[in-house]
Amino acid sequence: MFTVNATDARNEWSDFINSVIREKPKIIKRTKDYIFVSNLEMAKEMLKVYTFTANIFKEENGSVTISLNEIDIVANGKNEEEALNRLVNDLIEYAEDFYNDFQYWYSAPNRKKHLPYILNVLLQDSHEGVKKLIKCQHGEN
Repeated sequence: MFTVNATDARNEWSDFINSVIREKPKIIKRTKDYIFVSNLEMAKEMLKVYTFTANIFKEENGSVTISLNEIDIVANGKNEEEALNRLVNDLIEYAEDFYNDFQYWYSAPNRKKHLPYILNVLLQDSHEGVKKLIKCQHGEN
């Protein structure tokens, strides 16, 4: 079955964890609550479609601004590389803030849809991993 009773999972904890890691995700049912359990590789696979598109704008002063479409984050730098690095840093900071104050951010109607993007950012192993989630395209000023 797709769901496992919490008592059964607790009594056979080691076997339960091994089956999730080596076989497939599962759901633990505890009274009215359901908890989804997966290994990180499967979680990354499920979230890999949650990537970002960004528009690049050349400013009159010669600087570059990059704006994410999926989450309202904008960064500016003296060139595309600097702007993108700032954008990645801001995105990581937002993801950490979202996770650390989860009840606040997730309860906001305009922020709830950010969750899979946030999880995908948090599951990346490096700054470069987050950067690879962003596809930049030149916009019009």
